[in-house]
Amino acid sequence: MIRVRDRPAPALASPRKSPYILNMKTIAISIDEATLRDIDRIASGLRAVSSSAKRLGTRGANRSKVIRTALREYVARQQRAQREEREREVYARHRRTLLRQARALVEEQAEP
Repeated sequence: MIRVRDRPAPALASPRKSPYILNMKTIAISIDEATLRDIDRIASGLRAVSSSAKRLGTRGANRSKVIRTALREYVARQQRAQREEREREVYARHRRTLLRQARALVEEQAEP
């Protein structure tokens, strides 16, 4: 179950110390424990290598950042797959025309 708040998350007083970005929505999701442990392991690994997090005294990556990154990548893959499927449909619909044009082009280039 996902719940979305109607208003953006509040901005903190100091933008330099704020791990939040304006215009974000807070949602609640259900995740199994094994996946949550994996997310925590990834986030703690990112925190360990984040020199800027150490320098600024912030935690670096957290669960939300890991999940946002994963969702962005998933959405991008889905959009690419949908775009490729639409292209396949166009090619399939116009296959004969494209084949005729390709043959004509090859014949034209092959003539001395």
